[in-house]
Amino acid sequence: MRHRLPLRIAAAGLAAAAVAVAARYGFGRDTDATSAFLAQHWQRPLPAQGEPPAAYSALERSLDPAACGSCHVQQHEDWRRSLHSRAMGPGIEWQFHLMTQAQANRCMDCHAPLAEQKALVAQAFAWPQRPASAAPDHVPETLAHDGLVCAACHVRAHQRYGPPPRSGGAAQGAPHGGFVAAAAFEDSRFCAACHQFPPDGPATAGKLHEDTYAQWQASRYAAEGQSCQSCHMPDRRHQWQGIHSKDMVLKALDVRLDLEPGADGRWRAQARLRNVGAGHFFPTYMVPEVTATLTLVDADGREIRTLAQRVIGWRVGLDLDREIDDTRLPPGAALQFDAPLDAAADGSVVELRVDVAPREHYVRLFERSLARDGAQLDAATLNLLRQARDEAAATRYEALRLRAPLRRER
Repeated sequence: MRHRLPLRIAAAGLAAAAVAVAARYGFGRDTDATSAFLAQHWQRPLPAQGEPPAAYSALERSLDPAACGSCHVQQHEDWRRSLHSRAMGPGIEWQFHLMTQAQANRCMDCHAPLAEQKALVAQAFAWPQRPASAAPDHVPETLAHDGLVCAACHVRAHQRYGPPPRSGGAAQGAPHGGFVAAAAFEDSRFCAACHQFPPDGPATAGKLHEDTYAQWQASRYAAEGQSCQSCHMPDRRHQWQGIHSKDMVLKALDVRLDLEPGADGRWRAQARLRNVGAGHFFPTYMVPEVTATLTLVDADGREIRTLAQRVIGWRVGLDLDREIDDTRLPPGAALQFDAPLDAAADGSVVELRVDVAPREHYVRLFERSLARDGAQLDAATLNLLRQARDEAAATRYEALRLRAPLRRER
């Protein structure tokens, strides 16, 4: 049986896409030092690091994130808890069992971009284009499963790179020969290498599957000089929080619930959710869904009935062939909806609940794959798929609940 590959949302054509993005957004034009740096830094595919300098200690030679963490303790701990460290997990790895090596490599251009990571995966799957010998000592066997590791952004040919020191001190003279300071690390274009497809990249209904940088570029945040890093790496923290974080969602949304009394004892419940804090669409792409629900509950908190419900998100067909709805909120935009109420007993309460499903598209995708293809998958692949479905579903959470009591005039 020939299996379709449903998750090529962020994978298809990435090697060529990186070049096209560079041309579209200035990476490839020698307009300034940052553009030139990024064009070189984000080559696709990334070249192998090569042999470490002979003077390096074993710790300096290693590409293991834990080796970086021996000195950069806070950065490593932040990264370890971030989604970047989980960019390689069951949700993508189960598909490698159904992909060719070239298809998997395109996924890994962002999910595990080091050449050394790709080599380890190739050996694990016994793909034709794989190294004949075991990985060298500076490449730990776990590196393939570590996702977007420190070295993916900070190491090229064993030379370290990073943002300019905030203290203004010299960048040289430290372990591993110091580092090269580059302003590009504080520029939104640095993130666009993975978070922006080129104009001719994978799209549905003419809308790119990855379009976050362009959304930001069109917002007031770009004009005001607020970069991606301003929100997602505050104080240079390596957390990259987004829709999976309740705190980030509450910073992005201004949520209001109002009750207006009307004639004959009737009421009208009004809800408004405005994107006041995200410098791009909320949510930015097709995977998450945010559901706002108006509910009438009694004095004991028991639900009487649902009054109204709206979904914020970009829902597309599971085969990415059609758009079902797009209710995302651009920066500054709002969703408003209301519901009429008959007279209710004193003590009744209207609730506005905001629920977030960060991986809802994937949940539905994985469930369909299990139902349609599960019987044809080998045990290892099926186990990964089930784990991917369960992990995606477990990310759902309640972000906010507002309550407004109904009180009749006496």
